Amino acid sequence: MIGTGYVGLVSGVCFSDLGNTVYCVDKDKKKINLLNSGKVPIYEPGLEEILKKNFKQKRLIFTTDLKSAVTSSDIIFICVGTPTKKKGNSADLKYVFQVANEIKKYIKKYKIVITKSTVPITTGDKIEKVLLNLKRKKLVDIVSNPEFLREGEAIRDFIYPDRVVIGTDSNKANKILKSLYLPIIKKTSRYFNTSRRGAELIKYASNAFLATKISYINELANLCEKTEVDIKDVSFGMGLDQRIGDRFLRAGPAYGGSCFPKDTRAIVDTANNFKTNLSIVKSVIKSNDQRKLLLTKRVEKLLKGKIKNKNITFLGVTFKPNTDDMREASSLYMIPQLHKKGAKIKYFDPSGLKKDFSSLKNVKFCKDISSACLKSDLIIIHTEWNEFKLINFKKVVKKNKFIIYDMRNIYTPSKITNSGIKYFGIGR
Repeated sequence: MIGTGYVGLVSGVCFSDLGNTVYCVDKDKKKINLLNSGKVPIYEPGLEEILKKNFKQKRLIFTTDLKSAVTSSDIIFICVGTPTKKKGNSADLKYVFQVANEIKKYIKKYKIVITKSTVPITTGDKIEKVLLNLKRKKLVDIVSNPEFLREGEAIRDFIYPDRVVIGTDSNKANKILKSLYLPIIKKTSRYFNTSRRGAELIKYASNAFLATKISYINELANLCEKTEVDIKDVSFGMGLDQRIGDRFLRAGPAYGGSCFPKDTRAIVDTANNFKTNLSIVKSVIKSNDQRKLLLTKRVEKLLKGKIKNKNITFLGVTFKPNTDDMREASSLYMIPQLHKKGAKIKYFDPSGLKKDFSSLKNVKFCKDISSACLKSDLIIIHTEWNEFKLINFKKVVKKNKFIIYDMRNIYTPSKITNSGIKYFGIGR
């Protein structure tokens, strides 16, 4: 596994747990030293325990030695980052091609080279050009095997996947990879062999569609707020239709994280390169960007425009629960905006302090829910961590008048309002 970021580390640890010997390679010596000491640099429930077990049994090796790892392996997974380019919307593939250029020096016998990183369609073709001499000698097959791991649920998603997608027209590579995945595809999941380009596009198409569902239900929530309809009823009623399904139909903040924002931008950029208009995905991106502004304005409205010196609490700041990932979380927009208008902000997140807010003078991290909520004028439930689902607000706030803005709809409105607390949800 080349790259020990989210995808490389989770996949590497899980493959070792299936009985394979796995080399996890990274240039970052600090990260490798940390992993060799049994510590995990990311927040992912259950990962550290599985890592320690397989490290102890010597099936999991963390190293900076790329040559040794490549020569010792049959299958090479490229798991490096593909962030959005600083100027533009396309995926930055420089790390992918750096890896391709480095490994070609060390391949002397047949290897399967796999892109597990999320890469635009035709990336595999370009890697094949880099490794063309090896391909001609039948020393490599270049395969696309996208990952579908949800942060916070990654181990479960790896062991019980909805599908394993393998993009290759090589019978040899396909046979080996089916054998590799056999322990998990036995568990009712589907193994799907398609073309390499097909596999590359499946990943982007899936994420763009899920992002569309989120933006769609968020826009409906705006309508519900004006028509006195509860969006949860609408989501439930829609989700009972098996053609639609209830997943990703929960109204809330703008989508964030490591995948949806960059992948929707990248698929639009790819379509533009092929002179195709993905108008629906473009609208999704626009709607999602506007949502952060809309929710911030809603906060101002709840406080009747009087933001200065108000005590505002954020419960959760990550883009979703069970992860420490802050990438494109709505809080990254909302907190600085409210701070700029003079609010005093406290926040608590189970994944800890966030450097993102360290430069903001009146933004303070609290170590528990009680200290975060004490004497608050407005409590914003930003992320639906389990810790936030059964709070006795009157007990922790210790004042009579305050407002709850439940951006995840985790509470029943009547129960909160019956206790004399002002409550507002999303689309309710």
